[in-house]
Amino acid sequence: MPLKRDRVIHKIQEIDLKAIFINDLGWNIYKARALQVTLDDQTYSLIPLAEKGGMVVYTCTTPHLPDYATRRKLELEVVKAVHEHLIIFIDTAQTTQIWQWVRRENGKPDGCREHKYHRSQSGEALFQKLQELVVSLEEEENATIVLVRGKAKKAFDVETITKKFYERFQKEHAAFLKYIQNIPIETASRSEREWYASLMLNRLMFIYFIQKKGFLDGDTNYLRNRLQRLQHGYGSDKFHGFYRQFLLRLFHEGLGQQARSPELTTLLGKVPYLNGGLFDLHDLERNNPDIQIPDEAFERIFTFFDAYNWHLDERPLKADNEINPDVLGYIFEKYINQKQMGAYYTKEDITEYISKNTIIPFLFDKAGVEADNVTAWQLLRDNPKRYIYSALQHGSEKELPLEIAAGLTEISMRTDWNKAAPSDYALPTEIWREVVARRKRYEEVFGKLVVGEITAINDLITYNLNIRQFAQDVLENCSDPIFLWSFYQVIAQVKVLDPTCGSGAFLFAVLNLLEPLYEACLERMQVFLDEVEKSKGIAKYKSFEELLRLVDLHPNRRYFILKTIIIQNLYGVDIMAEAVEIAKLRLFLKLVAQIEKVEQVEPLPDIDFNIRPGNTLVGFATFEEAKAAIDRKFDFDGAKARIEQKAQEVDRSFTVFRNFQTQHAVGEDKASVALAIAQEKQKLRTQIAELQAELDRYLAGEYGIDPLHLTKKTEYEAALKAWRTSHQPFHWFVEFYGIMAQGGFDVIIGNPPYVEYSKVKKEYTLQGYKTESCGNIYAFVIERSLSLLVNAGTFGMIVPLSLVATERMYSLQKLIIESQRSAWLSLYDVYPSKIFDGAKQRLTIALASGKTSPYKLFSTKYKRWGPEARPHLLQNLSYWWSYHDQNLSVIPKLYNQVTEIILNKLRQKEPVPYSNSGPKISFYVHRIPYNYVKAFDFTPYFWNEVDGEKKSEDYKPYYLKNHNDERVVLAVLNSNLFFWWWYTLFEGYHCGRHEIYAFPVGLDEMSISHRTLLSGLADQLMSDVLQNKNRKNCQYKNTGKVIYDEFYPRLSKPIIDEIDRVLAEHYGFTEEELDFIINYDIKYRMGRDSGEEVEA
Repeated sequence: MPLKRDRVIHKIQEIDLKAIFINDLGWNIYKARALQVTLDDQTYSLIPLAEKGGMVVYTCTTPHLPDYATRRKLELEVVKAVHEHLIIFIDTAQTTQIWQWVRRENGKPDGCREHKYHRSQSGEALFQKLQELVVSLEEEENATIVLVRGKAKKAFDVETITKKFYERFQKEHAAFLKYIQNIPIETASRSEREWYASLMLNRLMFIYFIQKKGFLDGDTNYLRNRLQRLQHGYGSDKFHGFYRQFLLRLFHEGLGQQARSPELTTLLGKVPYLNGGLFDLHDLERNNPDIQIPDEAFERIFTFFDAYNWHLDERPLKADNEINPDVLGYIFEKYINQKQMGAYYTKEDITEYISKNTIIPFLFDKAGVEADNVTAWQLLRDNPKRYIYSALQHGSEKELPLEIAAGLTEISMRTDWNKAAPSDYALPTEIWREVVARRKRYEEVFGKLVVGEITAINDLITYNLNIRQFAQDVLENCSDPIFLWSFYQVIAQVKVLDPTCGSGAFLFAVLNLLEPLYEACLERMQVFLDEVEKSKGIAKYKSFEELLRLVDLHPNRRYFILKTIIIQNLYGVDIMAEAVEIAKLRLFLKLVAQIEKVEQVEPLPDIDFNIRPGNTLVGFATFEEAKAAIDRKFDFDGAKARIEQKAQEVDRSFTVFRNFQTQHAVGEDKASVALAIAQEKQKLRTQIAELQAELDRYLAGEYGIDPLHLTKKTEYEAALKAWRTSHQPFHWFVEFYGIMAQGGFDVIIGNPPYVEYSKVKKEYTLQGYKTESCGNIYAFVIERSLSLLVNAGTFGMIVPLSLVATERMYSLQKLIIESQRSAWLSLYDVYPSKIFDGAKQRLTIALASGKTSPYKLFSTKYKRWGPEARPHLLQNLSYWWSYHDQNLSVIPKLYNQVTEIILNKLRQKEPVPYSNSGPKISFYVHRIPYNYVKAFDFTPYFWNEVDGEKKSEDYKPYYLKNHNDERVVLAVLNSNLFFWWWYTLFEGYHCGRHEIYAFPVGLDEMSISHRTLLSGLADQLMSDVLQNKNRKNCQYKNTGKVIYDEFYPRLSKPIIDEIDRVLAEHYGFTEEELDFIINYDIKYRMGRDSGEEVEA
């Protein structure tokens, strides 16, 4: 019997949970004592609520909800009493509930699943989960733990709508592909067949969205009904009629053309002209005119689509079977990333952070917002808190407790600083030490704003201020119409590129960023016109009048703004043609989502020349590159002049084509405008194709494909065709001639693939890259991007941490430094949470300004965070000055003055001399430190079934040239200081010769007393480590049983701290600096130790 929705949701809101389980779900009353669990001096009471089949439901009510780590610890205590259970955490104010269930499966790590409900929410999502927990009368007799656990898994371990749809989409895409006929396998790669399958599904999904709005002949089931109508007309013995007789005509003649014959109108009904390029005759259709797809394929795909409700709007979803453009966007990101190695779905907060901190600074610099612009910077002084993110401000209005405040002036009074802070002071998971540091940063930033020190747009990046709000306020408070017009001109002309755009995540972020800025400009222009009497006769307002008149000619203002941005500001390239089609589709859906009535439908923009398929890394970026290649072949026939002339013609045609889309009003004759656009597009395609063909021949010659070597024409043409297919050359100065002729793009952003070059060499090779030694595609993308950027242009990408922390990336680091651009580098670890779900990728978000002298480098702390802290991650960044260490090939992850001072003191010392081998091993060091460096003077026990007892390959031997220094160096390597230095400079994963040899011990300056103390502490530490070890047994697939000793350095932290006290005297650290080192990242370093990574 189904649950009564309204009744159950009411009980959820009233927190009448016992009644839900007993009366609605059919669970049993459970009489047992409450479980009392004490953690960190706080006792939690878990009250049993109900039971079924051995699974028990508990509630835990506290004044403030325990953080995620505490909830997990509580769950581990409950499992000792009841193995299968569900815990509902509730705050005393009854505003929030967190439902926690843990999936336990043999051979897999436990998976904690939580559902958070706030009383401001409808409760619909929680209701959907509770439906799965109903135990019916028929199930009552067999309500075992197996049955109930399965219900809990279905309720709380379910995948979201996006993943469900994505998995089904993959399956249906593969099935649809098999139906496609007459794209010959021998003449078309599988990728082209997949491309056409994607193109068809994209078209059909677009139509599903607009049919649900009644835009297609007023029929919300247009496609299904037309299929059935056509089948009824041509009989059951015809199986290919729908695709050729209806769909292609709908695409190419209906949605893709303005002119309609009576016969076509009868066939299609009343459908709008949409243009947009999505419904043009595609190259695949042009080259394969006999394509057939049977009706069965469409019947199957419509059955799949009909299982969902398609909503063409931007409201939050209420049901598990709803699809909107945002969900579809996520699905496409997953689909494309699954097909592209090293590509990851970029969450909206990352795309927004990169977009706003590159585009807005460019706009301000280009518009000339200088330090003397009193109106702009006065906003910061007058209302500083408005521009400081709430995460940084949190709790700052409260006085610190006396016992915490005492530590501000007296270091010995900081005994409570490493304890968890309450939520009215702290962000999720913060300890008092972090609260104090954040408050100090807040006071510093607030103080600079109040006294007017921040008068440059890049300072808003450095101090991590709300740059979007500031830009919006500058426009809304603008009192100078000349400046306003200047700013609008800059916005309207800014060229933003994602060179590896995928399905458009960054393009969407740019669209969402620019839209309110466009709107603010238009609103402010209207105010100027309204406020100034007789303004229509004043010359400086004439531009306002003309622009607003053009806007008013369109029935939907937001549609016009978004369309303008898409045409004039957004550019993208991707090697995967499917991704390009999807990116355009998503933008089209964003536009159509603004339309409420079919009468408001305007032609979609044709952005086939904005977002293009091709290999970003292969092709001539500039005309100079092309000229050099031509010169190497001897320019006897004036090729350089001819190519430049053709490129200029392409640009003129593109300008005409774009103007047709942006400057023609709604009232003009649609048929004539549509015809003109189609003619200009075909002309442009022809021009580009001819020029591409000629340039491809010159570039192929650089790769050894030359008619001088391949003398047979057929052999040469075949080799050229194969090279084009594999390398997919993209000649930037032709495809975007007007932009490149002006110096390049204004802003370049993105998330390039993180793929080793060796993995793609079998598909294509690269030439002429300074960063080739880096060996990763992302390095080449950055190099290409910098070559495509105007001198004043800004840059932002999320890339691996190796950019700042590994020797191999030295040539890329050098390239960035030599570009003379200031850079902001924020760094992200993978423990305990990751930026990219499911991908263990340490990352850097790199932002760069226009060329400047002198340039500056800024860095952040190497960030770690738990899942609850993720919403505050980017709001809580803190930048500090850094530098490029050419000797170590790193940019240190400095983030405050203390880190700078400590590192400078270390740099005054010399490293200790090592040998790569020798008769006597000085010590072993584990190659993968985990919160602590494990350096031992003994061989840790290791045994496996294949090799027996041996030394684990995880422990590497080291040989000091002077064996008398072994005990001292052993102590140093185990110190908190060495861990901090290694974690601050390098990748935070491997620790090998490069890192250990480089540490500046300064033995030549170390006193005898310090040497003696360190040697003694090394002996104590080795003894303590051995005493705390644990022998573990594991089973591995390749080596079978493995037995090894696991060590827990955190249990020896008091001895390690003593080592650091001695080192503090040696290096001349202050008490404050020593306190910092000993307590660095203490929350994570003293958390639960997961042991070592064993190499079996």
